[in-house]
Amino acid sequence: MTEPDLVIALDLDCRGMNCPLPILKTKKAITGLATGDVLRVVSTDPGSIADMAAFSRRTGNEIIEQSEGAGEYTFLFRKG
Repeated sequence: MTEPDLVIALDLDCRGMNCPLPILKTKKAITGLATGDVLRVVSTDPGSIADMAAFSRRTGNEIIEQSEGAGEYTFLFRKG
């Protein structure tokens, strides 16, 4: 469940992109954010689930929410 006062600093639409594009675009997008900012990523690539989890572990950018519905995978990252 999303935090009620959560502010999304940047939305990244990766629908229709296949691996490795969603993770590469996520990496580039989060680099431009300030510590604590939230990035929302929407992808249609099922491989994004594992890729985004691995990215979070490697970089220290926390996945604060993850959801799936209608063939889309949504991730909210807080930049660490």
